[in-house]
Amino acid sequence: MQPTTVQDNGQAATDIATTIATTMRQMGVVGLPRNYEIFYEAMTGSNPELALEFVSLAKRPSQADLDRIGRRYFAQSHGQGIVENAREVIARELEEVASLLRSEQNQIRKYGSILGETSSGLDNRSALSRELLQKIVGVMATATSSTIEHGRQVAATLGEKTSELENVKSKLEEYKRLADTDPLTHIWNRRAFDKEIARVYDDKKSIAFSALILADIDRFKEINDRYGHPVGDRIIQKVAGIFRSGIRDDMFVARTGGEEFALIVTGSGEETMAQIADRIRIAIEQATFANPQTGVNYGRITISMGVCMASDADGADDLYAKADRALYASKIAGRNRVTKFSAIPDTRPGKSWLLYRKD
Repeated sequence: MQPTTVQDNGQAATDIATTIATTMRQMGVVGLPRNYEIFYEAMTGSNPELALEFVSLAKRPSQADLDRIGRRYFAQSHGQGIVENAREVIARELEEVASLLRSEQNQIRKYGSILGETSSGLDNRSALSRELLQKIVGVMATATSSTIEHGRQVAATLGEKTSELENVKSKLEEYKRLADTDPLTHIWNRRAFDKEIARVYDDKKSIAFSALILADIDRFKEINDRYGHPVGDRIIQKVAGIFRSGIRDDMFVARTGGEEFALIVTGSGEETMAQIADRIRIAIEQATFANPQTGVNYGRITISMGVCMASDADGADDLYAKADRALYASKIAGRNRVTKFSAIPDTRPGKSWLLYRKD
């Protein structure tokens, strides 16, 4: 038996993700992380009870049906459940921490009182005898030992509480990551994008050097019609991979829907932004899109892109609309190109733009 390599595992994970995403689309299911989790458990057979209940659903299950399954089998791994459970755990842990600190405070106060009484006894030297001194030393030794031990116990317990709170934090961060991640490409999704584009206008100093780049795979409907949705999904995955490998870690890339991607870049001027976009465009144009098993080549894949600087827009919605107009200008100019919004002669949205379909 051949050992399983990291590459094999990655390919298997990609194939499973593609199959699940395709099935969800065919069944008309929204690509939410919780829905993806249900489909994954059902289709891999890792949860037989869930799989049986899943099979009993209609061919086009409602979101209410899926939510019901989610609450039953993943009560602790869904949005509201995680948040509510985390709130309860945090409240309970904080109360226990407060109780520990109150106990420690009382212990220290008690120890202080013993030290005060001892000090008073030592000040009265005329009445100080050897027996009394031994008694005082004994009391102090016992009190000190008790206080030290109590402190150790408190420290250990606080360490456990800290660990438990870190686990809660980790679960919340994992849920946030899943909720903001596109299940097909594993890059950010539209939900994360909406939050990120809003942040562009939080810092007025960075607006002049921030931009939105929108990209759309050319003639993607023809690809799906000719080769089928599974192939279309693999192409989307590869395009997403090229985006990831072609940008810096501080750049934000998301799949905003279907075959559309968005890139938010800060720290550069318009010409540099356009160069970044064109570099990605060329990388996709030069990439080979083929089935490694069958050898079928799906031909050249290209994308059209639109760039708009944040300073050319009045806010997040306006920035998206103007970048989309620049993308449209690339489409009508022949596709497979980058257009800057500032270079469009007439930026008014005419009737043809409103009726425009990217396919």
